[in-house]
Amino acid sequence: MKPRSTTLRSLATTVLIACSPSGLGRGGPPVEAAAPAPVVVVKPDTTAPGSALAPVDEAWVERTLRSLSTREKAGQLVLAWISGRYSGPADAEMVRASAWVRRDRVGGFIVSNGTPAELTAKLNALQSISSLPLLMVSDLESGPGMRLLGQGTDFPPVMGLAAAGSDSLAHAVGKVIGEEGRAVGLHLTLSPVLDVNSNPRNPIINTRSFGEDPASVGRLAGDYVRGVHAGGLLAMGKHFPGHGDTHADSHMELPRVDQDRARLDAVDLPPFRAAIAAGVDGMLVGHIALPRAAGDDVPASISPRVTGAILRGEMGFRGLVSTDAFNMRGLTRRYGQGDAAVRAILAGADILLQPEDIPAVLDAVEAAVRDGRIAPARLDESVRRVLAAKSRVRLQHGRTADPAAMRAIVGSAAHQRLAAEVAERSITLVRDARGLVPLAGGARRILSITYGGSQAATGQVFNAGLAGQGRTLETARVTGGTGAAEYAALRAKAAAADLVIVSAYVTPVQYVGSVEAGGAFTAFVEELAKAGRPVVAVSFGSPYLLRAFPSVPAYLLAWGADAVCQEAARRALLGQAPIGGRLPVTIMPGVPRGAGLDRPAR
Repeated sequence: MKPRSTTLRSLATTVLIACSPSGLGRGGPPVEAAAPAPVVVVKPDTTAPGSALAPVDEAWVERTLRSLSTREKAGQLVLAWISGRYSGPADAEMVRASAWVRRDRVGGFIVSNGTPAELTAKLNALQSISSLPLLMVSDLESGPGMRLLGQGTDFPPVMGLAAAGSDSLAHAVGKVIGEEGRAVGLHLTLSPVLDVNSNPRNPIINTRSFGEDPASVGRLAGDYVRGVHAGGLLAMGKHFPGHGDTHADSHMELPRVDQDRARLDAVDLPPFRAAIAAGVDGMLVGHIALPRAAGDDVPASISPRVTGAILRGEMGFRGLVSTDAFNMRGLTRRYGQGDAAVRAILAGADILLQPEDIPAVLDAVEAAVRDGRIAPARLDESVRRVLAAKSRVRLQHGRTADPAAMRAIVGSAAHQRLAAEVAERSITLVRDARGLVPLAGGARRILSITYGGSQAATGQVFNAGLAGQGRTLETARVTGGTGAAEYAALRAKAAAADLVIVSAYVTPVQYVGSVEAGGAFTAFVEELAKAGRPVVAVSFGSPYLLRAFPSVPAYLLAWGADAVCQEAARRALLGQAPIGGRLPVTIMPGVPRGAGLDRPAR
């Protein structure tokens, strides 16, 4: 599922819909059913210390299942997309969502960005018109702030959490995600990301991953899951069987993992196994082809050889399985909506995420049951899992959120303090060949250059406070479109400065296809460094940017673009906080995983 752009947050509010005709039989080989799995009522472990989840109410699950028609059962598998914005029951999106509830009996919604008050009001309104409780889902990978705009707690991306080097912090972050998510009426987070970021050029995972070491990724993800449970939320890991070694963004095309099964077992699958052992409630399967490991180029999300044989069969996973979003071009360029839905269910999926044409999907599933391609018992198996998930968060006893309680929980002072601690401990000093960090007393004239990020606030928190105590500060902003004349002027200003700070905001964003910085910008930074200028490069995003300007004397990682990361980086540079983060990934030869310099606070 898609990441949030911390520098382009408003873009995440709008889902880009790929156009693809719906219907059965469009593209791809014939549908192949997975090996039959036993029809079971899911009984997740609720005995783990600290879990706020309930045992499954099997009687309610079975009673509810018996009350549903085939089409209503199919509807329970659908999670429709809605924004988090809300202006009342008459707005166009709410009218459309209400039709999905009343006409199509969808099982729930995947929710995008909005203020906490908007989300709470909108989700409560939808719950009030549904005959069955709705499962409300969202991406909360790096914290509630990525969806709960203006108030939700922002944390660094989880690669920064890994750099902080604390399993207890991973649990604490997960707990805040659970508490704030439940407070607004959500029930499941599409996280943690379990991908091992083994490919530095991966255009869509990057800092969304805990790192490149499978054991560390699995350990931290397990603590994150247990924390989410302690906060009262369900957790769904992603993107099975591993999106870390891909060269493409599945929002744009079908990525391929050109590794054999032995490599998959050694690198990509261990974090998923660890998450299952930690009690993760669901797995989101990516639109990823594994031609060598699976023997074909069918997306894993609809593949009986991947979802069915490996996840359901070999790994024995009986929790919720979701496809990745049905509007992503990694799926829609080849398969129609109805065809993909039938294939996904036959492969072992329980949730059809974000279909573009919900009636067409329900028509296809209903027809497949009627024609015998999907056995009624197979459909019932998935509906049981969906209902069991609703039971674990007690939706049969109450489905609306309390606005007053929400206001006390979301963005609380305690949560903000934790976010500041995580950000401070995540700061990683990779290189400091000239002793530039923290800033020395001789750095009187500072030129701070900000690259990337269209929001006016990008860099403002970081730059605030750099001046003072005898220091003067001049700021400049450059983008991919900055021309030679502007760089020439900056070159002259850099020659007159005692210190040049270059801040880069390059984060994984859907439909961009790259996490590289622009050529003119990186050439400019490398030129300054080779000329002997005192340059401190700070990455508020991808850690791999050092490869583009390898001569810089100092390189600091702050991991994310949110204000909490900017504040932590500024304090570290000024010596107001210690620096002790460690790299969760290898950046380049000579800069391995585990590297990092310590600096005490002054």
